[in-house]
Amino acid sequence: MGHKVHPIGLRLGINQEWQARWFAGKEYATFLVEDVKVRRALQGRYREAGISRVDIERQSNVINVTLHTSRPGVVIGRGGQRVEEVRQHLESVTGKKIKLTIEEVRQPELDAYLVAKGVAEQIERRIAFRRAVKQAIGRTIQSGAKGIKIMCSGRLGGAEIARRQTLKEGRLPLQTLRANIDFGLAEAHTTLGRIGVKVWIYKGDIIPEKVQVSGGTNAAAQAG
Repeated sequence: MGHKVHPIGLRLGINQEWQARWFAGKEYATFLVEDVKVRRALQGRYREAGISRVDIERQSNVINVTLHTSRPGVVIGRGGQRVEEVRQHLESVTGKKIKLTIEEVRQPELDAYLVAKGVAEQIERRIAFRRAVKQAIGRTIQSGAKGIKIMCSGRLGGAEIARRQTLKEGRLPLQTLRANIDFGLAEAHTTLGRIGVKVWIYKGDIIPEKVQVSGGTNAAAQAG
């Protein structure tokens, strides 16, 4: 068996950012539990909002929460009423002051978690998994992705024995660090058990800009 590495964790600090940006000493465990509570509260309360990711930053006793969602209107509500409800709910969960920011996901077809969530929801509605996966792949490629892979595992099609099915289109360089690869995991809760859906999306390479050093030519000439 090969050793599997999380595609996003492999690229942290290279072309991916941390979803939790704070530093702590002895309070590390407390802050970590608070982050888990915040994410679970948002995912559980607003499942229909298409929440992609939750970024958390800390400043003294204030927690800055940035919510990335494909349906900001569901979270905001009329006149921003639901935003205040979300903020108060998070403050009751953590016991600290919350500053909430909502950002819209412009292309949900290029977000791996939202694609996996969509496939899982279709499987829960008893749509054939192969049809759901092929439709998701087609929409993602049309949106500009250079490659996508979707893996479904579990009792597919109501089979007695669990199996794993993978469909892929385009390129997917998992070992190339400059490759911008998004990864998402979702679960479909069916009457026969859980079906896992994993999605990898390759959006292209992120090439860092070359730093021009002044006087580099002269220094090279002198060294020669």
